[in-house]
Amino acid sequence: MSSATGVAASSNTSREKTYKKTTSSTLKGAIQLGIGYTVGNLSSKPDRDVLMQDFYVVESVFLPSEGSNLTPAHHYSDFRFKTYAPLAFRYFRELFGIKPDDYLYSICKEPLIELSNPGASGSLFYLTSDDEFIIKTVQHKEAEFLQKLLPGYYMNLNQNPRTLLPKFYGLYCVQSGGINIRLVVMNNVLPRSLRMHYKYDLKGSTYKRRASRKEREKTCPTYKDLDFQDMHEGLYFDTETYNALIKTLQRDCRVLESFKIMDYSLLLGVHVLDQNPRDGEMVGGDGKRPLGQKVLYSTAMESIQGEGRAAEAVSSDATMGGIPARTHRDEKLLIFLGIIDILQSYRFIKKLEHSWKALVYDGDTVSVHRPGFYANRFLKFMSTSVFRKIPTNRFSPSKRARNSIHALKSSSQELLSSQKDEKPEDRIGRLGGSRSLASLDGQVFGSYQRSPLDPVIPSVAEAFSLDTAASSSSMFASGRSNDRCAISSCSTFTLEDSAICLTSEQSTVDMDRDDISVLDIYL
Repeated sequence: MSSATGVAASSNTSREKTYKKTTSSTLKGAIQLGIGYTVGNLSSKPDRDVLMQDFYVVESVFLPSEGSNLTPAHHYSDFRFKTYAPLAFRYFRELFGIKPDDYLYSICKEPLIELSNPGASGSLFYLTSDDEFIIKTVQHKEAEFLQKLLPGYYMNLNQNPRTLLPKFYGLYCVQSGGINIRLVVMNNVLPRSLRMHYKYDLKGSTYKRRASRKEREKTCPTYKDLDFQDMHEGLYFDTETYNALIKTLQRDCRVLESFKIMDYSLLLGVHVLDQNPRDGEMVGGDGKRPLGQKVLYSTAMESIQGEGRAAEAVSSDATMGGIPARTHRDEKLLIFLGIIDILQSYRFIKKLEHSWKALVYDGDTVSVHRPGFYANRFLKFMSTSVFRKIPTNRFSPSKRARNSIHALKSSSQELLSSQKDEKPEDRIGRLGGSRSLASLDGQVFGSYQRSPLDPVIPSVAEAFSLDTAASSSSMFASGRSNDRCAISSCSTFTLEDSAICLTSEQSTVDMDRDDISVLDIYL
């Protein structure tokens, strides 16, 4: 943005930040006064169904500094406050369980907190003291696009309130001195009361998707796609949570594609539970333990379709609404995420930008792209590189394998019982001719003493060779005679892919004890 419309940050750190020649303190005061008046005035209107014309209504009120019969006095300059689609946004707030009193209390009770890390667009971000709402300055085109988006947004929320898309609670405009400052109130994705060890802005593209040196020097930098691939090998979820997360992303991307929206991002916050417990203490700014967000469907866990097993094991107060996950090193994490910057449509300017970048660089790697391709690339990157399923332990016995163990036990007992009628001299000759498979036993089962996160499954050829080796070491005493079948000193059975081995060893020290055998099951 140009210096006339962007954020003018002075070299003197003591000087207050301005936006469109309006100081931040003046803007925060105007926001609280305007919202306080409009929401209070709206509560006197009766509830009714939202009509199509309600999406295009704009209400305006003038707030002079000396006050009036309807507005309070204030020490700021005279300004006019506009409210876009007040009835429609009231319905949205009711859909998410936000009462008018709670909405006013969150925004107007305490001073707004200005975030020190503004967006790349030059917008200002204000956070309410209870971590519920984010107030962001938007450009004229973005506010106009949101107005056009409201009917479709209304329909989508009715069908699916559980979404990772931004939840818009209000659209306003402050007019003062011939300058218009447009604002949108949204849900807060990253709770301030919980430290984020890593923060990412992910688009699924690779062209210039690495944090700058200036960004890396910040206290809490926002990394990008290539940084994530360098720093992580994916975030692992249980199967139910992974499927619910990908299902929600697919549905949201389908909605964005239908609105011809592109260049959106996934804001991802990672809190490491195993890293320095003191840093992970969830304490608010006033030193009290926060109670979590109260708005319905505002947390990451509530925003996805369904709840996984990991979510059931940990209460919402302990996780602050985060989604439990793990790294490839089995570190415990809490994930906070949401789709942001959805007010970028594939307009003529964006088409020109993509065409120009496609001539110079690889067109498939740049961020700006047509909505259909952008959605598919976004989903592929999230479902394969960022989010992954926790690999199942293939060595754990399945139900079928467990049932097979009982059959093997019974068959082994029948073979052992057949030895009771065998003559002593035949048994001495059989035991003398058979050799021990202790070395083979160690080689076979030594390969399974690995980390469960890095399983090595013996191939079919290896399993066949083990069976051949076991049978060749006098599995039977002799095939030409009619003697009873005698088991060898070590018999190995391979049960499909579960790698369960059953070994029966018979002691040669005490040959008078015919009924003594050891049955070991290796998992």
